[in-house]
Amino acid sequence: MDAMTLYVPRNSPIHRLDPLTKMLYIVVSIAAAYLLDGLWEVAAVMIISFGILLIGKVFRNILPVIALSFLLILSIVIVQGFFNPANETLLFELGPIKFYQEGLVIALRLTMRVINMVCAFGVLVLTTSPTELVERLQQKGMSPKIGYVILSVLQIIPQLRATYAKIQDAQRARGMETEGSLLVRVKAFFPLLGPVILNALNDTRERAIALDVRGFDRDTPKTYLNEAKSYRYSVLLNVLLLLILAGLIVWRVMG
Repeated sequence: MDAMTLYVPRNSPIHRLDPLTKMLYIVVSIAAAYLLDGLWEVAAVMIISFGILLIGKVFRNILPVIALSFLLILSIVIVQGFFNPANETLLFELGPIKFYQEGLVIALRLTMRVINMVCAFGVLVLTTSPTELVERLQQKGMSPKIGYVILSVLQIIPQLRATYAKIQDAQRARGMETEGSLLVRVKAFFPLLGPVILNALNDTRERAIALDVRGFDRDTPKTYLNEAKSYRYSVLLNVLLLLILAGLIVWRVMG
């Protein structure tokens, strides 16, 4: 994995797809998960996203991201299982609190939609270089300023993580305890947070100066370091995805 991005270089068919096709897949996949109501139907959409990540050889890389969604998923199960107004069939009781089957079904559906959303974005972020994505969007007419914002968003978390690790190593070399029990880690976290934020602000300032020196705000036509890539089957895949989306919308309206 690139230290400054979430992109994972691999030799796979998914990596060679047009970034715009992957962006369209995000839209279609998320829309399909919400247009379909059946548990098995939503599960099928989620499994397709799993399959694409497996083909792209990045499935293991999405697992930590899914784990970060655990609190959201747990809250969905608790709220829907105990308090959904549609609850009727009792599954079990915890003292005065009752857990219902209808809420569990709704929670499972919402959980699979959340996981599918994470995986759909993972298809783009984990298999597409941010530089390639932004250049492709700019070649389609997007403003370089918007491209820079997108590139910064894709890089901010990995950059902060790398900066945090660097500062943590420096503080550890000075004798600061950063490992051990949960209490020790919490105590070490807040003293490290300040330098990380200040370092991020300083990096932003230096990047702004560098862009200004290179004439980023000029209105003259921009040139690209890399030649425009050609993507096989991109038109066919885009048409297929759009047909799937249109078919689902028609089916939902007619149903």
